[in-house]
Amino acid sequence: MLQSMLTFLWGHPFVSLLALAFVSPILTGAVFVRERQVGIVVKRFGRRALAPGQLVALAGEAGYQADTLAPGLHFGYWLWQYSVHKASVTVIPQGEIGLVVAAAGAAIPPQRILGRVVSCDNFQDARAFLKHGGEKGRQLGLLTAGTYRIHTVLFDVITARDAAAHGMPGAALHVYRVQEDRVGIVTTLDGAPIERGEIAGPTIEGHRSFQDAQAFLDTGGRRGLQEQVLLSGSWNLNPWFVQVEQVPMTEVPIGYVGVVISYVGHAHEDVSGADFKHGDLVTPGHKGVWIEPLHPGKHPLNTRVMKLEPVPTTNIVLNWADRTESHAYDSQLSSITVRSQDGFAFNLDVSQIIHVGAPEAPKVISRVGSMQNLIDHVLQPIVGNYFRNAAQASTVLDFLGARSDRQAEAAQHIRRALGHYDVQAIDTLIGDIHPPAELMRTLTERKIAEEQKKTFEVQEAAQKQRQLLVRETATAEIQLELVGAEQGVRIAELQAAARVREAGGEAEAIRATGDARADAYRAGVAALGSEGFTALQVMQVVGEKAVRIVPDVSVTGGGDGNGLLGALMGTWVKPGGAATPRG
Repeated sequence: MLQSMLTFLWGHPFVSLLALAFVSPILTGAVFVRERQVGIVVKRFGRRALAPGQLVALAGEAGYQADTLAPGLHFGYWLWQYSVHKASVTVIPQGEIGLVVAAAGAAIPPQRILGRVVSCDNFQDARAFLKHGGEKGRQLGLLTAGTYRIHTVLFDVITARDAAAHGMPGAALHVYRVQEDRVGIVTTLDGAPIERGEIAGPTIEGHRSFQDAQAFLDTGGRRGLQEQVLLSGSWNLNPWFVQVEQVPMTEVPIGYVGVVISYVGHAHEDVSGADFKHGDLVTPGHKGVWIEPLHPGKHPLNTRVMKLEPVPTTNIVLNWADRTESHAYDSQLSSITVRSQDGFAFNLDVSQIIHVGAPEAPKVISRVGSMQNLIDHVLQPIVGNYFRNAAQASTVLDFLGARSDRQAEAAQHIRRALGHYDVQAIDTLIGDIHPPAELMRTLTERKIAEEQKKTFEVQEAAQKQRQLLVRETATAEIQLELVGAEQGVRIAELQAAARVREAGGEAEAIRATGDARADAYRAGVAALGSEGFTALQVMQVVGEKAVRIVPDVSVTGGGDGNGLLGALMGTWVKPGGAATPRG
């Protein structure tokens, strides 16, 4: 029968090949693994069984074998002794990571929660993993983007695609990205506890920003909040090992400096010098107040372990009044209530201008803790007490009257006091003063009386001036009259003198005329005789003067009265007489 079968196969080559292909795996133990497969070998029986708790055989024991089969043709895996399972390769997509859980290995020590990283070709060499002390459970190591031939019995790889089945969000297995202008504050979940007295783990070098978890632990990394931060960028982080919280970068605005108060770092070492006795300053990287302030800009500070106190470097105006500046440092300040020497209480508004230089900012913060403490615990008592003391030394009215002097004294006193705190007092200004209402009425009435008195004095002065003006005017007029009279007297004297001279001249003329006439008369008398010359002179005068010799009306006497009536009638009809009819 066997001979007949061989004869048949020999006569049919194709059938012979098929038969050989079927029979050869059985005869040769041949196994073929494809390119994107991993051959996992199971040994059906062996000389000894696996030890309790051991999942994968390292020394030929029955069970899952540590060594996997790479792609290609392998011989010696006879079906009666071995079975080979062909698993797909593990693919981690770009932008993702893969977490690994080992099903076998040494026990994880109690102080840790994740299996240490061992040299095993990214979990592709199961034998190396087990022989080098790989630990059972969740692993510190992770798989980045790529393709891996993983022993799927020993290792379970979790990707974003199947993360939900393991109780994790898919986003947790993406490459972690810290956004621009933000800082990643890191908390590690494995490692030794933080030392006593510390609040965060120290800065550790060489772990590539927490991407190499084993290097972090090997160099002394601690579990918990970390001093070191992650800057913007993409990071392959194991979410079982590290958690990140993103916060904005710390910004120091223009016109400010930032004083850093660090609660972590190297041991405190004061570098402030012997002259500064009211606080401690340290170099950056140490615990305490950093001596070098941060200038305007954005800084990657870990705000969980450091505090930034902004200090304005421009002039700050503080109001003890009912108004508040935009910086709000004076939001708790109010008008200062003072009491005068005469027992009156009144309110006083004050404005104070201060300046803190950038180099002095750390000293100010080291001394008082914050700018608000400077206002509340230093400046407010200094300003308030000065004005209360000043008011007690004078009456209200004196205080009001000497306002400018009080302001100058206050500025000098406050400038000297703030100088001890490394703060410059630029100026002190007194605003509104609110004295008692009854006192203000008294002051107002007094002022009105003073003004009325001044008015009366002005009016009196005006009256006196007017009287003086009238007197002066009258005097001027009298002087004018006196001058006129004097001039009149002189004129009269001159006129009199002129008349005297004129009279003298006339007298001389008359005398000359008289002498001439006398000579003429003597000549006439000598020629005509005295009577004849006299009659000639009379006739000459009658002719020159038109003297009437005969009367115009002659009235004769008669008993009947006609003479008088005739005279009247004659008068009426006389040319130019009173009775001439009017035309």
